[in-house]
Amino acid sequence: MIGEQEQVRVDKWLWAARFFKTRGLASKAVSGGKISLNGQRCKPSKAVAPNDILIIHKGEVEQTVTVLGLSSKRGPATVARTLYQETEESVQKRDEQRKLRSLFHAGQTMPAKRPSKRDRRKIKEFIRKDK
Repeated sequence: MIGEQEQVRVDKWLWAARFFKTRGLASKAVSGGKISLNGQRCKPSKAVAPNDILIIHKGEVEQTVTVLGLSSKRGPATVARTLYQETEESVQKRDEQRKLRSLFHAGQTMPAKRPSKRDRRKIKEFIRKDK
């Protein structure tokens, strides 16, 4: 499969490269403008060729990858990893974002238990007093 075809649809390639769990999700992401091909917004049916550059936005994470191989079928993760190469800048940026997110959530702790009925009443009273 890899290298046999000259072009594959963007949504199929994203699904085969395991960026999205289903092809439908990949198609929605492309239609929603979360994927750009060679610096331009594209449609799900746009063809991907080797050496194309994709910018993929998933939530807070942005990945810039270069297409190395083509596949329209989803295979094992080890094979999917050979279809692309992420740029060094993208890897560094994702690491920095991950560290910032962990620092942001570092001071937050979950309560030891769920609030009881009495606790919920006190919370509601407290909230209503401010109004």
